[in-house]
Amino acid sequence: MVEHLGIEYIEVGADYIIGRMPVDNRTHQPMGFLHGGASVVLAETLGSIGSASCVNLEQCAPFGLEINANHIKSVRSGYVYGKASLVHFGKNTHIWDIRIENEKKRISLYQQTNCCHST
Repeated sequence: MVEHLGIEYIEVGADYIIGRMPVDNRTHQPMGFLHGGASVVLAETLGSIGSASCVNLEQCAPFGLEINANHIKSVRSGYVYGKASLVHFGKNTHIWDIRIENEKKRISLYQQTNCCHST
């Protein structure tokens, strides 16, 4: 999915990750705007990669438990940029705040909870 939608990782820090996704025919809904589902894929990808970068993957496999999405604005072209910031890092759960914007405006807000399963 990541490759198909053209999602790229720009920067990974200790408690955040930034990525971008093109707004084009792969990510449009039928009316030519960014599809809300594509935005959710970007958000969940960033939150999931964020959790994976914070744990020992030989001991823990992070999985999405819940995601809340709020779509605020629409966009037809260009790129959208997502930043996932770690809010809570517990033994079994991680909570991420994810904001997606383009160069001009905030597009959507998310909160994602991941759980960590022993491998």
